Amino acid sequence: MTSENFITKLAELMDTDVALDMSTKLADVEDWDSLSMVSFFSYCNTQGRRVTADEIKSAQTVEDLFKLATGDAS
Repeated sequence: MTSENFITKLAELMDTDVALDMSTKLADVEDWDSLSMVSFFSYCNTQGRRVTADEIKSAQTVEDLFKLATGDAS
């Protein structure tokens, strides 16, 4: 998955019109709420990625979520 595809999907999951990029701080996005976190969790599970609630809560940027979704721990 490319970062552009991920950002598009994340914006859809968050139901936001805010322009996102990999450096966007999640705390600055009003639409990053508990419903968005659950949607992201479910999305990861459908993609075969197992993530925990703590991992999602610890994410600070869109890039952090991208790494969780793709399994890129580097």
